[in-house]
Amino acid sequence: MNRVPADTENAHSSSLETCPSLRDVHSINPTQLMARIESYEGREKKGISDVRRTFCLFVTFDLLFITLLWIIELNVKGGIETTLEKEVLHYDYSSSYFDIFLLAVFRFKVLILAYAMCRLRHWWAIAFTTAVTSAFLLAKVIISQLFSQGAFGYVLPIISFILAWIETWFLDFKVLPQEAEEENRFLIAQDASERAALLHPGVLSDGQFYSPPESVAGSDEDSEEKQDSEK
Repeated sequence: MNRVPADTENAHSSSLETCPSLRDVHSINPTQLMARIESYEGREKKGISDVRRTFCLFVTFDLLFITLLWIIELNVKGGIETTLEKEVLHYDYSSSYFDIFLLAVFRFKVLILAYAMCRLRHWWAIAFTTAVTSAFLLAKVIISQLFSQGAFGYVLPIISFILAWIETWFLDFKVLPQEAEEENRFLIAQDASERAALLHPGVLSDGQFYSPPESVAGSDEDSEEKQDSEK
């Protein structure tokens, strides 16, 4: 008898290991697959994923934190009413922090509208807000005289810049990849459930079973008497 070379046997065994066996296919549990699909469908019904909700909360935190720092800055400069009138009604680009607050409001409105209400699954909205924020803050730091006004001249622009880029990182590396992965898992589970339904047909209903009618009592005796009479 001819012996198969060792390399051929190894290649054949590796191919068998990579291909799913019939035992693995028949071991699919349709109940588990349907439960997983129902869980994914329940997430879709909620309308927004957990990671996207966390992102929207962080965007809200961005607005509230910048607002808090701006209010503190108004108090430090000599009272909210006096400083508010000076920075809002008599706005000066080189010395006012009101535009940084408006920049936070702009980011909040665009991002909440795009990723919470419209449920956008693309990065163009966050790229637009981050680009506008970065360009505005760089121009304000270079042209204005914020650094001569104390610590807030450093704190507000730097924190606003950092928060904008943290939002970009969180959306691009957490929200969008995780949602894409969950969607792929849902499609795989749905495909597997369809295959499992073909491999494991449902339990036969009662109408598919046939039982003959019961015999009438005494029918055996009548048949024996009939046979005797015929004889």
